Amino acid sequence: MWIKICGIKTVEAAVCCAEAGADAVGFVFADSLRKVSVDQAAEIIRVIPPEVNKVGVFVNRSYSDVAAIDAALGLDLLQFHGDESPHYCSRFPGQAVKSFRIANPADLEDVKKYRGSVKACLLDSFEAGQAGGTGKAWDWAMLANMVNQELAGFKLIVAGGLTAQNVKVVLQHVNPYGLDISSGVESGGQKDCGLIEEFIKTVRRCENEQPA
Repeated sequence: MWIKICGIKTVEAAVCCAEAGADAVGFVFADSLRKVSVDQAAEIIRVIPPEVNKVGVFVNRSYSDVAAIDAALGLDLLQFHGDESPHYCSRFPGQAVKSFRIANPADLEDVKKYRGSVKACLLDSFEAGQAGGTGKAWDWAMLANMVNQELAGFKLIVAGGLTAQNVKVVLQHVNPYGLDISSGVESGGQKDCGLIEEFIKTVRRCENEQPA
């Protein structure tokens, strides 16, 4: 399972993610406590092994802005948390991941509009007034029912309130392509290497426990 640690701001945190076995790290280029500059991200990317995906996170940035940041950093994926349309996302073939805040089954109709326009869809829990990164846990059984009925064939990444303590329950209900975590591996607002290692080990252990 693809595991992304988002909101990376320091070289130390990035190194920890790579050594712990994360598949991707995320850099936030939107208004957030975790926002980084292009120069900061470039410094961090220099120490990350090439096999670890570098993901830029954006909210309603112009195509030219995103393209320029992508070109400067050599990003692998571009994650969009705003009102970006299917056409906008399709201009980044093979890189676009569109995030959706899901409050009820009706919200999945928006997801369906992006079929063929994105590499993957990220499903986040809903928090009024937030574009993403809610840190709010789901009713995982509800999510499973919605996904299984409505989104067959989509490559799905799940986010929202994930921790090492609840991820086993998540995976019992939902079998996503990937997991995206940020606040669940932080202490005092900073990435915690121990929590990162614990989360990744827990996910890998759950995978090994799955029946063949």
